[in-house]
Amino acid sequence: MDHSVPAESYKDLVLFLATAGIVVPLFKRLRVSPVLGFLAAGVALGPFGLGGLSEQIPWLARVSVSKPEEIAQTAAFGVVFLLFMIGLELSWERLRQMRWLVFGLGGLQMIVTVAAIAGVGAALGLPAPAALVIGAALALSSTAIVMPVLAEAKRQHSEAGRASFAVLLFQDLAAPLIIIVLGLVSQAAGPLHAARTQTPMWRPILPALAGLALMVIAGRLMLRPIMRSVARAKSQELFVAACLLVAIGAGLISALIGLSMALGAFIAGLLLAETEYRHEVEVTIEPFKGLLLGLFFVSVGIGLDLSRLLAHPWPILGLVAALIAAKSTLTFAVSRLMGLRAAAAAETALTLAGAGEFAFVILAAAMAARLAPPALGGDVLVAATLSMFAVPALSALGARLGRAVADAPTHDVIPPAVAGGPARVLVVGYGRVGRLVGEMLTRNDIAWAGVDADARAAETGRRDGQAIFYGDATRADFLRRFGLAGARALVVTMDTPEAAEAVVAAARRERPDLTIVARARDARHAVRLYELGATDAVPETIEASLQLSEAVLVDIGVPMGLVIAGIHERRDEFRRQLNRPDALGGRTRRARDSAQGGPG
Repeated sequence: MDHSVPAESYKDLVLFLATAGIVVPLFKRLRVSPVLGFLAAGVALGPFGLGGLSEQIPWLARVSVSKPEEIAQTAAFGVVFLLFMIGLELSWERLRQMRWLVFGLGGLQMIVTVAAIAGVGAALGLPAPAALVIGAALALSSTAIVMPVLAEAKRQHSEAGRASFAVLLFQDLAAPLIIIVLGLVSQAAGPLHAARTQTPMWRPILPALAGLALMVIAGRLMLRPIMRSVARAKSQELFVAACLLVAIGAGLISALIGLSMALGAFIAGLLLAETEYRHEVEVTIEPFKGLLLGLFFVSVGIGLDLSRLLAHPWPILGLVAALIAAKSTLTFAVSRLMGLRAAAAAETALTLAGAGEFAFVILAAAMAARLAPPALGGDVLVAATLSMFAVPALSALGARLGRAVADAPTHDVIPPAVAGGPARVLVVGYGRVGRLVGEMLTRNDIAWAGVDADARAAETGRRDGQAIFYGDATRADFLRRFGLAGARALVVTMDTPEAAEAVVAAARRERPDLTIVARARDARHAVRLYELGATDAVPETIEASLQLSEAVLVDIGVPMGLVIAGIHERRDEFRRQLNRPDALGGRTRRARDSAQGGPG
């Protein structure tokens, strides 16, 4: 029996992977968001690009997408994973510290923008549901484009960068609510021009709310035990499978009770954000989110009907200009009202002036439910996409405005520590040594967080009320998620020499300025840690010898002051000896011994 599969079945998948392999490196080299590359690739590969010419030029069918509906089905998981990651990155403490800007600036900007766009739509004769849907869709900005653009320019911690983050954070919180309300309204109201039904509005809402409550309760009871069991197996493959199961499973359960898959994934992310597995899950899911979100943007580009732009160029371009002008003006006014400086307010306004990825989700759902006219929805989608293409240029223009008054007096609307999490000491390894280090930091009122690759150790720390996470700190991507960028110091207490060396090397590559204190097995291991970039390496054998010496000297009657001074002096001598390339068998000494025929 022939089990062969036609090569044509894999053509679209291969085209996408080839696009990802070309677009991401190329656009990163050009310092442009890869999202724009995926959108452009989708336009080129879709039926309104090369695919539209395949009848005249048959060979183009081999390099264009032939089944956009299948890609769209898989691409929907990109939004699911995006919402899951947004949920993971949130926490009640982070929201509490930024509540004034998130719910003040973000909430006011959202309300004013939705009201203004919906008001203009209603004034032009649109029905109220259509005007509100279009207003909600266009009020959202693109987290997937704005945050990488700010990070690339190293402006995410500037006043404007932190304000932009706060607004995007509120929008990310609002997006699932908009999606669920849209779904419920479409169920209750039916098509735009359908006759009014006798079904009360609250009837579809109550089962959805009940299902939502059951999801939250079940998640609180089951998620931590599931992740704990998987982590204890110490299988990376099993952990990846569990993360995918939680994200996709929560989305499917949400869909079964009549809500969106994205909302279910968002709730699962929020519940996992309060557990010790948060950062390891983030690192595990990130590659899937990146690829699937790229596929989502490709599918958006495929569905972009450029014939609309060619048929009605001035109305659509006028809509783009009006959208950018309206959003930037309203955001500037609200930012000034909330206390931002003029330059920061202008930069924030321009950075957030474009539409966002959720505009496609909201408008597509609205058109499917006939809450918005398809012809108008198509034109708005084209305008939203073009405004997203303009975000990098608008953000660069905003940065120039910010630099123009860089010497002006400034005040921080958000404390720098809040933007990237509280400044603290990171402790890698939560065994007996790590626990003692944490206790001493707590006694000195220094914020700290710990990580351990043993799920039981992380679980024990959580029960003791400490911020201990499960994860592999030898990976640079985990350290970034763990908050290395804002850390005051890193303490490595791992008892495995190879793992400690990997952590020190990865941390030093990420943060050349960071204070790194590492536990060493012995003097030779300390030399290696110094070579890898440790600020201080503490050999267990030497410290034990010094403590024994201190005890015996005090016990036989030597004055305590003299003993402590002598111990400190000897410890400093060891540090100076160890922090040299030729110390205790280092490379230079080995080379000299080899030249002399052996050690002297």
